[in-house]
Amino acid sequence: MTVSLGRRRTAVFALFFLPGLAMASWVTRTPDVRDLLGASTGRMGLVLFGLSVGSMVGILCSGPLVARWGARPLIAAGTLATAAGSGVIGLGAAAGADTVVALGLGLIGLGMGGGEVALNVEGAEVERLLGRSTLPAMHGCYSFGTVVGAVGGMILTAVSFPVLWHLAVVTVVVLAVLVPMVRCVPAGVGRRAGNGDGAHAPASARPAVWREPRLLLIGGIILALAMAEGTANDWLPLVMVDGHGFDPALGSAVYAVFAASMTVGRFVGGRFVDAYGRAAALCASAVVGAVGIALVIVVDNQAVAAAAAVLWGIGASLGFPVALSAAGDSGDNSAARVSLAATVGYVAFLVGPPSLGHLGERFGLRNALFLVLILVVAASFITPAARTAHPAPTP
Repeated sequence: MTVSLGRRRTAVFALFFLPGLAMASWVTRTPDVRDLLGASTGRMGLVLFGLSVGSMVGILCSGPLVARWGARPLIAAGTLATAAGSGVIGLGAAAGADTVVALGLGLIGLGMGGGEVALNVEGAEVERLLGRSTLPAMHGCYSFGTVVGAVGGMILTAVSFPVLWHLAVVTVVVLAVLVPMVRCVPAGVGRRAGNGDGAHAPASARPAVWREPRLLLIGGIILALAMAEGTANDWLPLVMVDGHGFDPALGSAVYAVFAASMTVGRFVGGRFVDAYGRAAALCASAVVGAVGIALVIVVDNQAVAAAAAVLWGIGASLGFPVALSAAGDSGDNSAARVSLAATVGYVAFLVGPPSLGHLGERFGLRNALFLVLILVVAASFITPAARTAHPAPTP
């Protein structure tokens, strides 16, 4: 079946929306899940480690699997795992079972880690065909999903709606959207030619890509700004509740503000990238994000903390999609480069939750954010690696 480029782009937008919806729906209920489990901050860090493990398994497997079968099967399987994980988290929370919640998070991590790498490969190809900066808007759809999930979670938290039924509804919605949209993704995108007789080709190509200093620097930018985004996804409601004294519903509301800021930054940011270039956009993102994180850490005021979440969201918004675009344009074999850069960036999902949980247990969650702040500040100094050697394409 031949699919028009417009329908293909719409499908990518919708498929980016789904993991954002699932992630935010879980994140906004973290205070309730924590209470249902009776877990300490350190224990919640261990539960969140399930998300990290699942993410890394999906990430490490996704590159070879995309090279073998193309992006579409991985997108479908990843989204299915994300939907299933939401339901399992709800079951684990209702039963007060840490291991079941961790398993559900592992499924979400597996789905997002594997599926999103494949989705970014497809998104980068659509961006190339369109000839203009489009990945930020695609990731903006992910952020829009987080806004919808966060607002819904905030309302349902306020009315004490059961976590189990909330996440069960999310599961159904994700499956209902996935089925028609995945059919619009062409088969074979990202698949290497000659897989049948050239099984050694991916292995021989991969070390050369790993050795490229510029691509590794771009991966470092992704690592830092993905850490900033992932930290908010994992911990922001609890930072607001435990670190700034918000009640759970207002803590979820602050996360919704963060998600909305991410969404605006991504939908508007493509124009900024086309006008000023990737390096300038990434540097501005890192600086704004660092200011927001610093305010959350050092200023003991609820209004300032809520306003800082806006800066944090805007700052983190362009890092992942813009750096992925830069990785794809850094040389031949764009799909392999996007996969590698995404893999490096997703390391943040492995080291982030348990590290911040451990630091938060010892020093408080606000002080634990200094680790993220240092990484984001460091990223601002290496953003010239994302500079393109040729003018960005115009619409």
